[in-house]
Amino acid sequence: MIGLIGWACASSAQQPASRQVQAHVNPIMADGQYYSADPAPLVADGRLYILAGRDEAAPDVNDFVMKEWQLLVTDDVAGGRWTHYPAILKPEQVFAWAAPGRAYAGQIVQGPDRRYYLYAPVEERDSTNPDRFAIGVAVADSPLGPWRDAHRQGPIVSQSLPERNDIQNIDPTVMVDDDGRVYLYWGTFGKLRGIELAADMRTPIGHAVQVSTLDGFFEAPWLFKRNGTYYMAYAGNNAGPDSPCTPARYHACIAYGTAPSPLGPWTYRGVVLDPVSSTTSHPGIIAFGGQWYMIYHTADARGGGHFRRSVAIDMLEWDDSVRPARMRKVVQTHPPRPALKPQRNIAAAAQASASNSPDIPTQYWIKALNDGIVRANPLPPDMWGSWTPHNPARQWIQYRWGRPVTLDASRITFFADQPAGASQGVAPPARWHLEYRDDGRWQPVLPISAYGVALGAANTVTFRPVTTRCLRAVLDASGGASQYAAVAVQEWEALAPQPVLLAPATMSSDTRCDLD
Repeated sequence: MIGLIGWACASSAQQPASRQVQAHVNPIMADGQYYSADPAPLVADGRLYILAGRDEAAPDVNDFVMKEWQLLVTDDVAGGRWTHYPAILKPEQVFAWAAPGRAYAGQIVQGPDRRYYLYAPVEERDSTNPDRFAIGVAVADSPLGPWRDAHRQGPIVSQSLPERNDIQNIDPTVMVDDDGRVYLYWGTFGKLRGIELAADMRTPIGHAVQVSTLDGFFEAPWLFKRNGTYYMAYAGNNAGPDSPCTPARYHACIAYGTAPSPLGPWTYRGVVLDPVSSTTSHPGIIAFGGQWYMIYHTADARGGGHFRRSVAIDMLEWDDSVRPARMRKVVQTHPPRPALKPQRNIAAAAQASASNSPDIPTQYWIKALNDGIVRANPLPPDMWGSWTPHNPARQWIQYRWGRPVTLDASRITFFADQPAGASQGVAPPARWHLEYRDDGRWQPVLPISAYGVALGAANTVTFRPVTTRCLRAVLDASGGASQYAAVAVQEWEALAPQPVLLAPATMSSDTRCDLD
């Protein structure tokens, strides 16, 4: 919960409107009144500032609706008292060449002249480039503004500047080194560029370097320095069942590398933050008050989602026994979960597996089957799925409990992007049925109600009670003539006759039911 302490109106043009919030848990703003994403921390005047974009997408919209930037400010992280400035700047307010909207991940740094510079990725209104994203620079005497364009000729980076490129030019990160020299990195979709800037904070020096040695780099670079070593944290998505980063490529971990100089060469060092509840992940790492922090975003706020994200902050510790010093993996803190109550759905106490394990396509996530979440507009990692260029006629998903359980009903929520009967894409199954493991064999349950295949709601089937450690849903794909659609399931519930209290399943690789 976030306690609203009060609002303060702007006393002058120099001071944007603010409100006081009390953060008791992560995320910092957890009540769903405001969503915040892409955090970029700055320490100035004894305070910690976090620049963030504002997510405003509706719950059923899968798009980044981000029209302005906001700030969170504190002088006491542990105390959790923050000043929130909900609207410090819109792209079109400072950059005459920018189109409205798309206030993506930016960063504020203090320049050698002690003024503050905001590096902002926005869309160039009149650009003829295939991709209109560009990076502009604004300047102010305070992190709160007011901001003005520091390079009125236009952006300093685009697909035309400082040299032609074919990437999307977003996610800038800037560092002013101890000697006053300035370095800018940017990039996304696996492409990372870096270049030195002149002391004016806007003029590129030399040619951009292209970085290809940071394993799994996807987007969101964050450049900083500690004890003479340069660090680059970033969102990685090298996905797979054995990946140290993420099992599902729509999710991201935060990985990092090190270099002996600001422009490299870069060496991959490992993962510092596991995937969070939102598909995207965006790091900001900084020291404040003698403690290092990782700032990132999640979907953990009330009403949150992949496009309604919220900034969180956790401590980051170092292992200085090795060279270069290693960042220890950050332990995410979460809102307290409500006490477990007896319930009929005991799927969360089971280990899930599927007929396509361990080769589940990396856009899907087996853990989504029993996470209790059904979204209005799901993305692939919100479900288990089976899509391949050559889909089989039959697939199955199954649960295995650590001890026998009694069941008499099941609910399943399908996902599809093709109509019933289709032989391509993802379609509802033509039919499905349940089986349970009994005396070393799979037996069909004896249904009392029909097996539905409707979309938009859970399909419930009741059956004569069974006691088992393994339940399987067998899904016959639609299509035929050797060409079949894939199948996908958002959520699969297993219901006991009466509410019971079962602890969630512990992590285990033992999901085999043929041993029972």
